[in-house]
Formats: sequence, C-alpha cells, structure tokens
Amino acid sequence: MDYTLREWVGLARIHGSIAEAAVAVQARENGVSPEQVRETMCHHLHCMQEAVANGIEENVRSVTGLTGGQAAKLLARLNGGSSLCGGLLGKAETYALATAECNACMGKIVAAPTAGACGILPGAILAMMEEKGVTEAAAVEAMFVAAAVGQSIATQASISGAEGGCQAECGTGAAMAAAALAYLEGGSAQQSADAAAFALMNLLGLVCDPVGGLVEVPCVYRNVGSSGVAFTAADMALAGICCPIEPDEVILAMKEVGDAMPPSLRETGEGGCAACESICARLRM
Repeated sequence: MDYTLREWVGLARIHGSIAEAAVAVQARENGVSPEQVRETMCHHLHCMQEAVANGIEENVRSVTGLTGGQAAKLLARLNGGSSLCGGLLGKAETYALATAECNACMGKIVAAPTAGACGILPGAILAMMEEKGVTEAAAVEAMFVAAAVGQSIATQASISGAEGGCQAECGTGAAMAAAALAYLEGGSAQQSADAAAFALMNLLGLVCDPVGGLVEVPCVYRNVGSSGVAFTAADMALAGICCPIEPDEVILAMKEVGDAMPPSLRETGEGGCAACESICARLRM
C-alpha cells in the first residue's frame, strides 16, 4: 500500500473520497471486509478518547515528574473563558497535550503516526466532534484520510524522529490532522493534500531533541503547537489557497532536510533542548 498524495487524490476520483479509497485499499490488503476495516478504526477512535480522559486528570504524573497535570491547567483556562484560541482550537490543543501526557505517563495511546506525535490528530478529531457536532462515523472517515497521508509520508520519507527529526513525527501528525480537518469541513481530496503540505511545510526542519532521551520534553508541548499548525493549514486549503509546491515534493523536501540533520538533532538527546542545563539538572535530582 505505497501511494503518493497525488495517487491518493486520483484514487479519490474513483472511490468518491480519499477516505473511501483508503478503506477499499486496506480491506483488499488485509483480506477483510470494508465494514471490518471501519470497525478497527472506530476502535482506534475510542482508544483516543480514553487517552484524553486519562491524560486530562490533574494528578497524572510521569515517572520522572517532568510532565503530567499540564493538560488539566490548559483545560481550566479554557473552561474559564480565558483561552486565546477559543473553544475549537483551545480544546484541540488541550486534548493534544492530554494525549501526549498520557503517553509520557505510560498510558495507552494510538500512535498517530508515532508515540511522540500521538496527540495532534486525536486533539483535532475529538475537538471537531465536541465543538462542531461531527459524528463518530464522519470522524472515522476523517481518520482514514489522515492514515492515507501518514502512509504517503512514511513511504516517501520517514515518520521516525531518529531518522528525520521531529518534522517527521509532529510534522507528519500535523499534516495528517490538517488533511482530516479539511475533509471534515467538506474540502476536496486535493484540498486535503494541500492542507497536509502546508502543515508539513510550516514544520519543516523541526529537530528531535528529547531531554534525557524521553518522550516528554519538549515532545508533549510540540503536540500543542503542532495542533495550531494543523488548523491554520486546513483553513488555508479550505479558503482555496493552493499549495504552490506539489504536496509530494514537500514530503521529499522533508526527507532531504532530515537526511541533512546532524545526529545530535535526531533523537540522540545530545543537542537542542536536550542539552539545556536547566532541564537536565532536574533529571539529575
């Protein structure tokens, strides 16, 4: 199942949408019915909801104590009417952080596409369900659009921070979420592809620099920031702004940038934020 974004857009013309194309391809690859494919994705959606519920708890803490309890603070600000981002994006960011903290605290999450970037897609999908009335069935369809984008990036470049930096993880997560958002708002297959490209373009060059080699700092906070990128990318595409660069070329550019990154900025925990003494000192305490 190795398709470029251009090919997914082409398949959408045959099947009616990228979502339907992804369902058909997955069913054929796995030798199961389309209904079974949808049931599996629905299970993933429920796991995402559970991760948010677990990560939003005020008393959640990771073993190191570096993360946990921060999503609850963001939620309190949102519920208090103080969020600068408003209800939809504010909730997406809160849920993204909750999911990422659930992962850091050894909870069950859905890699979307990886554990380090696990909060961006669920945050966007669940916020759309709660704030814009998106049905569970539509949310599942959007997740297939996201999956198609993730597959395309994984096979043309990488979704591994160790290989391509955090642009390959949070960048891909934002691209997946942006494409899903465009789909949920009635955008065309090409607009979903453009949204993915805009998101990836805006996170190009993002390094992977986990403090202590742990998926905590700065990882969980990048899930929050990447959520904003996903929404703005989708808005641009839905406004009719076409990505000036072919979406698949943006993916290839990401690969080129990742290949050029020094090892210290590719998940080794040696450079960037991982080398900042203030946070390293907390780990030594």
